[in-house]
Amino acid sequence: MQAAKDYSAARGKPAPASRSARARNSGSATEFSSEIEATLGEREFRFLAQLVYDTAGIVVGPHKRNMVFSRLVRRLRDLGLSTFPDYCAYVQSPEGADEMGSLINAMTTNLTRFFREDHHFEFLAEKALPFALAEARKEGKRRLRLWSAGCSSGEEPYSIAITLKNAVPDLAQWDAKILATDLDTQMVARARAGIYPEEVIAELPRARREGHFAPAPGEAGQMAASADLRRLIAFKPLNLLGDWPVKGPFDAIFCRNVMIYFDKPTKQRLVDRLTALLRPGGYLFVGHSETLLEHQSTLKLVGRTIYRRTA
Repeated sequence: MQAAKDYSAARGKPAPASRSARARNSGSATEFSSEIEATLGEREFRFLAQLVYDTAGIVVGPHKRNMVFSRLVRRLRDLGLSTFPDYCAYVQSPEGADEMGSLINAMTTNLTRFFREDHHFEFLAEKALPFALAEARKEGKRRLRLWSAGCSSGEEPYSIAITLKNAVPDLAQWDAKILATDLDTQMVARARAGIYPEEVIAELPRARREGHFAPAPGEAGQMAASADLRRLIAFKPLNLLGDWPVKGPFDAIFCRNVMIYFDKPTKQRLVDRLTALLRPGGYLFVGHSETLLEHQSTLKLVGRTIYRRTA
């Protein structure tokens, strides 16, 4: 733990200068072309793995050392750094405060698409939403709340929004909101913009495409999510290991392909916190390779990777 916090001090040298500063020192930017030393030492790997775990709960095992090297070597080039010790010092320096996000992003895979694991959205439309609507009416309310925890570049929350609009004809009369969060601030910004390649949108069935997307002004070959969809979604950066300025209860939470990066204790805490924010009878959707069998006292498996809060 301590090593992850004091790398620069332990090396006995200051954090490296920025790319621009080093270019100035060498006489010109074109002279800054030193080759990166193709070595990720054991000490540096352990330091970076611990830093990622402490910050985001992501486990980076020894078998991922080559992956860490291949992904971070690009960051070294972008920053004008030539060694991994320099990078470790930089990421802990005041100048490198914003680098932590890029480091975390490099350790994860933002693989997503519209209506990924389509059975989840079918279940949402046919089971979860009818239950939520009925419960809200019993309580004399017209409130719907859903959460996409780990929204990446936005395809998941927009898929939820399209499902919501198609399944609830009088949605305009409801207080409906989708919270979409991700640790990666760049992904959140992309998701909020809601702009996607035309060929990606063209692959969607007509009912999931028409009326929900239109050509993005001034961006050839790009489609933009409609204002109606974007109004349904609140995009926020959020570290699932940190504080949650989030109010429940939620009728459904999508936390898919997030827990695969966590160890068992971290996963346990996360699921406990998510479950506490679900309304009784609410649904938790997880990734295709994730199971929550240890939570059977509070969650019941009701479909493929779909759990329902029982208490």
